[in-house]
Amino acid sequence: MSKQLNIGLFGFGVVGEGLYKVLQQTPTLNASISKVVIKHPEKKRSAPASLFSTEANDILNDESINVIVELIDDADAAYHIITSALKKGKNVVSANKKCIANHLEELLDLQRSTGATLLYEAAACASIPVIRNLEEYYDNDLLQGVKGIINGSTNYILTRMTKDKLDFNHALLQAQQLGFAESDPSLDINGTDALNKLTILLLHSYGIATEPKELLHTGIQNVYSADINVAKEKGWQVKLIAGAAKLKNGKVNAFVLPQFVPSSSLLYNVHDEFNGALIQSGLADEQFFYGKGAGSFPTASAVLSDISALRYQYKYEYKKYYREQESSLTTNIYLKVYVSFNRVQQLNKDGFEWIEEWHNGQDRNYVIGVIHQQKLLADDWWKQPGVSLILTPEPFVEDIQLRKVKQKSLELAGVL
Repeated sequence: MSKQLNIGLFGFGVVGEGLYKVLQQTPTLNASISKVVIKHPEKKRSAPASLFSTEANDILNDESINVIVELIDDADAAYHIITSALKKGKNVVSANKKCIANHLEELLDLQRSTGATLLYEAAACASIPVIRNLEEYYDNDLLQGVKGIINGSTNYILTRMTKDKLDFNHALLQAQQLGFAESDPSLDINGTDALNKLTILLLHSYGIATEPKELLHTGIQNVYSADINVAKEKGWQVKLIAGAAKLKNGKVNAFVLPQFVPSSSLLYNVHDEFNGALIQSGLADEQFFYGKGAGSFPTASAVLSDISALRYQYKYEYKKYYREQESSLTTNIYLKVYVSFNRVQQLNKDGFEWIEEWHNGQDRNYVIGVIHQQKLLADDWWKQPGVSLILTPEPFVEDIQLRKVKQKSLELAGVL
């Protein structure tokens, strides 16, 4: 049976205001905002002044408020709000992916000890219902992989570089002018935003709780127009992909990296600020989720879905995390990669197991070869300015046979 939800809302920015408007239009939800805590009371807002406060305790200590909705951009403040609310037995809905990704195990333990619920569908892909589907529908043994375009800012930039032939800086400027990228876009373009989201998806896909920094990652800051042109020549597009896949040995590999996406992939036609998530299952084959990954109403829709679920006492069970035989991450895998560079001195050629293709261009040079993931984690030469590393469409090389390919590498030794 559903119950009345009295909401204490933290934050009245784009998403918070969107949620306020949506709740006014859905009276049947049996939920209403009792109080909103804000940082800047002098700002003009589209709600009665009596609704607002600057004191967090006006919400946290109000026993009539039974749901906390946290929609602020400060991860540390969000952590204090979420943990304080859970300790008081209040259910929480959050969209703060950085806070959740960096405190996963603590938040799991806190939910278990207090019996309170934390839901965060909006923290992964906004309006795309990925978390609850992974949590409820896909058994760990059947889930072969999850990958997607889960950052709208970077996807918009890459789309403009591909379709309009803009260089990175001009594409970024356009994204900022249209509001698809922040004035400080570093968390988007360096892959951190997608990394935090992937950390959350890993928990619900395979029951793996890890720290974001442990995963192989970079963003699109070093993607050049020359790389886009190589992709076009080969019938591919460059996308920033967050992916997790179960390998033949049963372990899971995860990364956030630019990747060449072939036209046969459903992710190929995910353009502009849109997100796309591709789930690969042993029985259901591929299933595809597509939609807006940011914005006022798309994000508010995911928050609203979580609020609605609380009316019926829904909570994540984390069955994959708590099961006896949980999955484990591995970095013991070889990856087939494309690396472009200006000068041969920028290329750590000794790190490659072998190189299959070498191209000398007028402006940029590139190689396609195989390298062990642990070497990429141990040395960040491939992140330096002027070097671009992009995964190939089929990046995993599990059945390594060095003797068969070393000859090819030796034949290129003169070029190297």
